[in-house]
Amino acid sequence: MVQTQNRASNSRRSTRAAVLQVLSEVDCVAHTLDDVLSYRRESQELSPMADEFLTCMTEGVLENIYELDKIITEFAPSWPVSHMSVIDRNLLRMAIYEMTMRSDTPPKVAINEAVELAKVFGSESSPRFVNGVLGSVMETSLSKEPSLITISDDTEV
Repeated sequence: MVQTQNRASNSRRSTRAAVLQVLSEVDCVAHTLDDVLSYRRESQELSPMADEFLTCMTEGVLENIYELDKIITEFAPSWPVSHMSVIDRNLLRMAIYEMTMRSDTPPKVAINEAVELAKVFGSESSPRFVNGVLGSVMETSLSKEPSLITISDDTEV
């Protein structure tokens, strides 16, 4: 039983790492999402819940990438999104997506998870940068009532 638990990737953090890897590959190499997800599923055994989270996160980020990049640009104006490292920009996209477009993750958890992934996958300065941008997003979103952040003209989160 313990071996089965270890083989199947069930933790949200390990699934977020897989989301980051999928998004980074789609971003860098321009492989299709379907191809990258298929390869990920073949190479990493995922529980049904982890697979659902992987699919929802990757599709959600990619479907909302322009809105997410606008938010990143607003909170990191000195750093054009296209000049950020692939890891940093995809960590920011993931966390901002979770913070503004999903309701199942508290913002502080999304920030913590992004910072922890930045420590593993990013540069030496990535954790501080990611934490700073996401902290600003959270502060601004919490000060806006009743909706947190307006993503587009008709979508409020």
